[in-house]
Amino acid sequence: MISKLVANAAAALADVPDGATVMIGGFGTAGQPMELIDALLEQGAKDLTIINNNAGNGTTGLAALLAAGRVRKIICSFPRQSDSQVFDGLYRSGKLELELVPQGNLAERIRAAGAGIGAFFTPTGYGTPLAEGKETREINGRHYVLEYPLHADYALIKAERGDRWGNLVYRKTARNFGPIMASAARIAVAQVRETVELGELNPETVVTPGIFVQRVVQIAPAAKEQQ
Repeated sequence: MISKLVANAAAALADVPDGATVMIGGFGTAGQPMELIDALLEQGAKDLTIINNNAGNGTTGLAALLAAGRVRKIICSFPRQSDSQVFDGLYRSGKLELELVPQGNLAERIRAAGAGIGAFFTPTGYGTPLAEGKETREINGRHYVLEYPLHADYALIKAERGDRWGNLVYRKTARNFGPIMASAARIAVAQVRETVELGELNPETVVTPGIFVQRVVQIAPAAKEQQ
């Protein structure tokens, strides 16, 4: 019987090695798999490369992982905001490497990895420092930059509901990067609010098919989320 259900977040991330590349879903805190991030923090892997839209909020979640010195490099589109003090401090002191990627390019580079696309041309970034050292081409009178896919060893994502095969549905904007990250990683780990029996998910609402998910862990919502 195929079952991708894992007892807890710690077990789901027990094999993450030092030096792994880890995608983390979320747009700010919307859809961010906080419990999986906390489990990764407890697990101890270091020298990580993190791919995320942001670079942490406040002092919890991804910011806590950065503060613990466990991340060598972050690839993101929006590293600085009013509460990104952890990232700011580490980057300015030379303790954290940053690869800045425009948000559309970030999404497309992740999607390209999942779709098996070798590379693609985009106009975004042309003529800016972000295009330095990259191949460019003029196509039909417009200039483009060649970008390569972003693959990962692990993707940590958050969904609303899932079944034992790994089929997932999401809650509103919490969906964001989750589906494409699941397809671009060797091992996708999904935390869900609820697990259901096979057949209970309406196939028309399944966004991430189970073929892209290797592990599912049910995590009960905090009390404030239930209100």
